[in-house]
Amino acid sequence: DDTAALSVLEIRAKSRRLKAEHGLGMVIVDYLQLAKGPGSAESRQIEISAISQSLKALAKELEIPVVALSQLSRAVESRGGDRRPILSDLRESGAIEQDADVVMFIYRPELYGPVEEEGIAEIIIAKQRNGPTGTVKLKFHKNFVRFDNLENEKFRVEEVYAAEQPF
Repeated sequence: DDTAALSVLEIRAKSRRLKAEHGLGMVIVDYLQLAKGPGSAESRQIEISAISQSLKALAKELEIPVVALSQLSRAVESRGGDRRPILSDLRESGAIEQDADVVMFIYRPELYGPVEEEGIAEIIIAKQRNGPTGTVKLKFHKNFVRFDNLENEKFRVEEVYAAEQPF
C-alpha cells in the first residue's frame, strides 16, 4: 500500500488486515517523518517518538520486521571533515535510535568531493541490538541505483577478463 501520509493507527490496521488475509512478511515505512502520530502531540519530537514506539509495538505484535526510513538532520551537511552519518543525526527524535533494533546509514563519499575510487558506497551499521556494528563497503551502480557486493564485483570482472582471453 503506497497511500501517502498515513497515521500510525492506519498503518497498524492495514498491516493487521493484510497479515490476516494474505500473510505479511514485512512492513516498510518510507519516510517516517511523513507519518502521523496516534493523537495530538505537544511537539513534533514527541509525535515522532510515539510513531516510533507504535511501529516497534506493531513489529512485536505481528512478529514481523518493520523497516522505517528516516531523514537525517542537516547537521551532517554542515559538519566539517568526516560527513559519515551518526546516530545523533537522525531527524526529530532520539526515540528512533532508542526504539530501533538496527540502525543503518548509506554513505557515498563521492557526494562530498573527489575520491580515489568512484562507485563505492558504505553501509554503516550504527546500531545492532543483537550483533556487531561496523561498516560494509559495496559497489554502487548509480545508473541503476543498485548496490552489489564488492567481492562479487571483483569476481565478475576477473571472470569476464578470463573469458576474453584466448586459450
